[in-house]
Amino acid sequence: MIFNIFLYQRNLSLHFQKNIHFIMLQVQNISFGYTEKPVVQNIEFSVQKGQNIAVIGESGCGKSTLLKLIYGLYDLNQGQIFWNETKVLGTSFNLVPGMPFMKYLSQDFDLMPYITVAENVGKYLSNIHPEKKKARVWELLEIVEMTDYADVKAKYLSGGQQQRVALARVLALEPEVLLLDEPFSHIDNFRKNALRRNLFAYLKAQGITCIVATHDSTDALSFADETIVLQNGKMVDKADSYNLYNNPINKYVASLFGEVNELKLSQLINVSEEDDELLLLYPHQLKVDEKGIMNVLVKQSYYKGGYYLIKAVFDRKVIFFEHEAPLEFNQEVNLKIC
Repeated sequence: MIFNIFLYQRNLSLHFQKNIHFIMLQVQNISFGYTEKPVVQNIEFSVQKGQNIAVIGESGCGKSTLLKLIYGLYDLNQGQIFWNETKVLGTSFNLVPGMPFMKYLSQDFDLMPYITVAENVGKYLSNIHPEKKKARVWELLEIVEMTDYADVKAKYLSGGQQQRVALARVLALEPEVLLLDEPFSHIDNFRKNALRRNLFAYLKAQGITCIVATHDSTDALSFADETIVLQNGKMVDKADSYNLYNNPINKYVASLFGEVNELKLSQLINVSEEDDELLLLYPHQLKVDEKGIMNVLVKQSYYKGGYYLIKAVFDRKVIFFEHEAPLEFNQEVNLKIC
């Protein structure tokens, strides 16, 4: 009996050690407030090494504060944060705020305006091997597509260009954890799409854990392994991005990805009262069909490039659906589920 208990304890210990190695970042029931009112409450999750995690939610929900807490910029009111077995400590414990194995990019780029782009990126790199430093700076400028501006002083750059340089700079020292707060907010769509592809491919190749606070659902859907949803400082869901989008737990979660319709199944198909249920449907999940039983009144058509987003009214409620062509004002059409 004693021998069996010893084996069990040893196996349990090995299992625990294995999980500690596998799950690198652990946020354990943390709460924090700048005043007595909490900004984040009872948030708990874990992140594996090399994962890209998106944090989404409405403005003021606590996304930026969460990143700052993970970096160690504030002292927690409750809970703990660990990176492997290292506890993340706040300003009461560190003379210089922040953890050395992490890098945090805020919405304030903090570039030095009177030195060049290359000098900003290489500011914290060692000068012992100048050729290696130069090659590293050039590699990072290629990732953010700023090689043409290497010798330009930062003060002459646009907001989007400064954001790209700031991104290159936080990558320079190859952090184990990268925390990005709205990293593409100042960048135009053409540059943004290419930059996202370059950046997240690089982070995956290097095994860098990344957490991105964002308003852009593309950051979550196209590039995040998992997405965390915050509302009023609380975590309401955490799941892989595909399931989060296709199976939202409520209308708030679905609405973060765009327009969403809240409808009863009986409004779209003939079902018994006991089989009726509430549905959350994106515009692309509804289509015009003469056989549909849901009759709506068209109010506006918005051109979206490859399709039109149609705003309509049903039973004094606004409905959105997609159509290949614009529809006339006050035109009546029937809808069905795709």
